[in-house]
This record gives sequence, structure tokens and C-alpha cells, in this order.
Amino acid sequence: MSEHTPSYDEVVLGRRSTRGFKDEPVPKDVIRDVLHLATRAPSSMNTQPWNFFVVTGVPLDRIRAGNTERNLAGVPDSREFRKHGPYEGPHRERQIEIAVQLFQAMGIERHDKEKRQDWVLRGFRQFDAPVSIVVTYDKELQGGDIAPFDCGAVTNALVNAAWSRGLGCVVNSQGIMQSPVVREHANIPDDQVIQICVAMGYPDDSFPANAVVSKRRPVDDVVTFVGYDD
Repeated sequence: MSEHTPSYDEVVLGRRSTRGFKDEPVPKDVIRDVLHLATRAPSSMNTQPWNFFVVTGVPLDRIRAGNTERNLAGVPDSREFRKHGPYEGPHRERQIEIAVQLFQAMGIERHDKEKRQDWVLRGFRQFDAPVSIVVTYDKELQGGDIAPFDCGAVTNALVNAAWSRGLGCVVNSQGIMQSPVVREHANIPDDQVIQICVAMGYPDDSFPANAVVSKRRPVDDVVTFVGYDD
């Protein structure tokens, strides 16, 4: 009997962020297959500005260690994308909502500074995933919004393609807060801008946070139909 191939709907509706991974390597051929699907994502005028640096093993361990050590030492954040101030209003409410879901799943009480700090450190370590895919784009395109937009499209395609192959992912900017560390150990040249990283591996179903499904805004709250008779 052949293995079930999930439909598009099953992938999109079933996917969730994975923050706990099995200690199991992901074969290079599987990652190639995932990236083959992901790179079918649309891009502006077919420019395909993205590149991927797939990191595992000792280099990834060095990124984890350097990122954590520098962050704990108070080295300023050097992520290479533009950032806004703190979230406010409904954006802040949704941010808090998912944090509460995750902390409840993990049994982290509001006053438990030790467990809260451990959760932050997990983010710095890219949740100890066996693979990190650093998404970059060509520096000659820096300064506009289109290349980062295209990288967002390919990242969405990447996490869905991974899910369809039994892999879990979490889009994780905490893991690239110290970009010089990432550049050094992922061998990223100066002609690339680091946009984001995706932590990837086989989900550990015993990890409580992996069962969390984020709540989504109803379609009627986010869409405006124009020109329809009804």
C-alpha cells in the first residue's frame, strides 16, 4: 500500500510551527526535494532573488553558541532587515495570545523567570533543530521592499513543502540576531543580505509546544470585496 500523499489543503491546514525536534539528521536529498518545491514560489518579474545556505552539524552548533553568547553578553542585535518598534493594539494582542498558548503548553508560569529564560535561549539556539536554512537575497537589490517580499513568498513555500515531506519548521529570526556569527559559520559572502532563517527537522511529537495551533483571523475580518453584487 502506497504512503498517503497529503493534499494541498491538508498541508496548509495541518501545518504548524515546530519548536521541538527529534535528534535525527535530515538527508540532503530530502532537503533538495523540499527546496525544489519551494523555489516554484512567485517572484517579481521572475527575478528569483533568493539563495539558501543549509547548515547542520558543527557549523550550526557554532552558530547556536556564538548567537547565544553574544546575545547574553548584551551585544546589540545585528539582524539585517528593517525593524519597527514594539507591536501595539491588536497586533500586540495576537502576539500575547500565541505566547500564552505556548507557555501554557510548556507549563511555564508567568512568574517563572528560569523557564521563561530557557524558552528565550531555545530561540537563540534555533530550538536545537538539526538543520537551519538561512534565506538570503542579492545585496544589489537591498533598499527596496520587493526582494524581501519575494523571500517571504519562498519561505512560506519552504515551510509548506517541508510539512508535506514530514518535516517541521519554525521561521526564526532570533537565531540570526548576531549576523556576523551566521555569516562566518554558514560561509555567507558579503554580496548577500541575510533575510531570515528556518529551523527544520523531524517533529518530536512528545514536545508539548508542537501541539499548539495558532488562532487565525476569520476571513470576514480581513477581506473587503469590491464590485460584487451581493
